[in-house]
Amino acid sequence: MATGRTHRPATRSRGIPEATVARLPLYLRALTALSERSVPTVSSEELAAAAGVNSAKLRKDFSYLGSYGTRGVGYDVEYLVYQISRELGLTQDWPVVIVGIGNLGAALANYGGFASRGFRVAALIDADPAMAGRQVAGIAVQHSDELEKIISDNGVSIGVITTPPGVAQQVCDRLVAAGVTSILNFAPTVLSVPDGVDVRKVDLSIELQILAFHEQRKAGEETAGEDAVAASVPKETPKGPDGDVPVVMPA
Repeated sequence: MATGRTHRPATRSRGIPEATVARLPLYLRALTALSERSVPTVSSEELAAAAGVNSAKLRKDFSYLGSYGTRGVGYDVEYLVYQISRELGLTQDWPVVIVGIGNLGAALANYGGFASRGFRVAALIDADPAMAGRQVAGIAVQHSDELEKIISDNGVSIGVITTPPGVAQQVCDRLVAAGVTSILNFAPTVLSVPDGVDVRKVDLSIELQILAFHEQRKAGEETAGEDAVAASVPKETPKGPDGDVPVVMPA
């Protein structure tokens, strides 16, 4: 039986702030790209730009890991990849179950980045009996009746919910009761979980709405800019019938 549930990342015990933890995957993605290009070292400014943060924040984040770089040289790319991967718990194999194999669930199952980032799709689960046995990404879909046994047999501690919102809480409750302690929720609903269970929510509609806000704001700024330019253009002074400029005498 797999034992993925017995090994947890050390971030909390080491007192790393949650904001720093949230940025570590950004650094890891940028570092992995550098590693693939065989770049040996990188400066804090270059890495910060690639990750989309400022260099002072990056140096502060890395200080929590005990990495300070070398003046005039920068950071060793391969060592940082290992260090961040270890801190995130990616140096081991994390079995994951995906519950709800509709279009989104199937797309996630076919995502090729899991294996290279320390995750293994251990099972695909769906409540539709017609889906049972169907192959998705080379994995046979299993019926939700088997959920608890699947989690126990594979030592799963991470569950991904891609079900309709109406059943997401029920699925969440079953996952937690079976021993899952981390959930990635794609269902457009807020899940209630007990202490000790971590939930990350991915809501595509909310992300699009935030982008719409920024688009509206940019459009408003452009309109305001055009109005300001128009206001700065001198208006033509009215002229008399002979083309002369009338002189208005004070009263």
